[in-house]
Amino acid sequence: MTQDEVLAEFRASGALLEGHFKLSSGRHSGHYLQCARVLMNPARAARLAEAVVAGIPAEVLYQVDVVVSPAMGGIIIGHEVGRALGKDALFLERPEGVFHLRRGFALAKGTKVLMVEDVVTTGLSSREAIAAVAREGGEVIAECAIIDRSCGSVDLGVPFYPLLAIDFPTYDENDIPAALAAVEVTKPGSRKE
Repeated sequence: MTQDEVLAEFRASGALLEGHFKLSSGRHSGHYLQCARVLMNPARAARLAEAVVAGIPAEVLYQVDVVVSPAMGGIIIGHEVGRALGKDALFLERPEGVFHLRRGFALAKGTKVLMVEDVVTTGLSSREAIAAVAREGGEVIAECAIIDRSCGSVDLGVPFYPLLAIDFPTYDENDIPAALAAVEVTKPGSRKE
């Protein structure tokens, strides 16, 4: 899938938003990619997942035992990547602020995990999820995502395979441009403050 085709999927579903958004990372942006909207159509979600998987080297895919994704944003794409790979898809939750497996999910010691996210900006949630998998006994061998908002600059500590790397500017709380600061802020992400 080309960059234009990926963005067309977001536009067709009304998932490319403009305004003033406080991202899950805590940074601010004039653009937001609402992956829940782009993934609400199962056929579109399957197409995106297959495109994500197509961008991961075969030698990595060969090692994957299970797919894990962080709740909430990664659940749908994680499930679809699991389907594309023929692997189980588990998800991490953080009801008390720290990721862990619940609902009877478990990882055998040494299980090779492909971490799946919807959007990565600073990588904070991804690094927290990777650490949680290690605490649960698994080993994240790579991560994939639909969107890399860092445009290739994020370091997750594992190989990272995004479908699309995009450079929508983000700003620290203290460096928001005046034009963006004049727009009412909304917080569409899943991280609680």
